[in-house]
Amino acid sequence: MAEVKAGSWVEIYSVILEPGQRAPQVPEDTAKVPLELKVKGFLQSDANLGDKVEIKTIIGRKYTGKLIDAEPSYDHSYGRPIPELLKVGRELKEILKAEGGNG
Repeated sequence: MAEVKAGSWVEIYSVILEPGQRAPQVPEDTAKVPLELKVKGFLQSDANLGDKVEIKTIIGRKYTGKLIDAEPSYDHSYGRPIPELLKVGRELKEILKAEGGNG
């Protein structure tokens, strides 16, 4: 396993609350699973994937957890397009144009 150098951009994982520690008001299906944390930041010392490490985030917060990724990418999205919303811009321009606007 390749060593990840201090200062590298990484992602860690940790369990914040075990199922038995969850708040009583959370839904039953939520209460059955741990509250997990994944956070990205700069590795504070050389380590290998799977090691317990400390990171420092861009805003300076420190977290500890299991090193799960080196040089992680951002892969979030806003989900699949909603067909009705794809038409809104065109329809609004047509309405404004019909009312004498700048559409």
